[in-house]
Amino acid sequence: MRLLLVEDDDHVAAALSAVLARHGFDVVHARSGEEALQALLPAETAPFGVVLLDLGLPDQDGYEVCGKIRKRGSTPVIMVTARSDVRSRIHGLNLGADDYVVKPYDTGELIARIHAVIRRPAPGGTTASGGGELRLGSVHIELPTRQVSVGGSVVQLTRKEFDLLALLAQRPGVVFRREQIISEVWRTSWEGTGRTLEVHVASLRSKLHMPALIETVRGVGYRLVAPAT
Repeated sequence: MRLLLVEDDDHVAAALSAVLARHGFDVVHARSGEEALQALLPAETAPFGVVLLDLGLPDQDGYEVCGKIRKRGSTPVIMVTARSDVRSRIHGLNLGADDYVVKPYDTGELIARIHAVIRRPAPGGTTASGGGELRLGSVHIELPTRQVSVGGSVVQLTRKEFDLLALLAQRPGVVFRREQIISEVWRTSWEGTGRTLEVHVASLRSKLHMPALIETVRGVGYRLVAPAT
C-alpha cells in the first residue's frame, strides 16, 4: 500500500519511512502542505491508502491541509503531532481526520493505528454488489452466508479459513501483519500460533486452486493479490 508521509523534519521522516517500509508500505514523503496536496492529485499511479499528516508544516497549518484533503476525497488521514490538548484533537477529528496520534509515540502503536484505519470500510462499502459480497475476479465471498465460490463452484472452507480469507479480501493489496491476523482471526496472541496461520494459508491456496492469491510478504505477513477478472 502507498502511504503519504507529510513531515517537514527530514530526520524524523527518514526514520519513520524505514519502519513503515519494513511493514510493507510504499512511502512517499512530502515536506510541506503544498507538496502533499500535489501528491494527492489524480495520477496514473496507485492511490494512497493513508496519509500521515504532521500539523507543524512550514507553508500552511496541518489543519488546513486536512480540510483540503477531506474535500477532495475519502483518503484516510492520521494526524501525527505534538499538540496533545483535547481541544486540538477534537478540532482535528471534526475536520475529518480518521485518527490523532500524539508525539512522542510508540511505533508499534502507530502501525496498529494505521492498520485499524485502513481496515475501515470506505464510504459506500467495500463490496461490489453493495450487499455483503466481495468479488475478486472469479472469487466470490458472501459474508452473510459465509460461502465462497470460485468460478461459480462452491468451495468448502472451515470457519477459520473463511475468516482469514474474508479479512485479507476486504483490503486487497494491503499487507496484514502476522500478529494482526492472529489477533483478529484467532482472538489470541502471536505466541505459539504462527504455525497454525501458515497451515491455514497453505490450505486456502490449495482449496481455492489459486496458489498466487495469497502472497507471503517475508518478515511481515500476508496480502491478497486480487486475480484478474
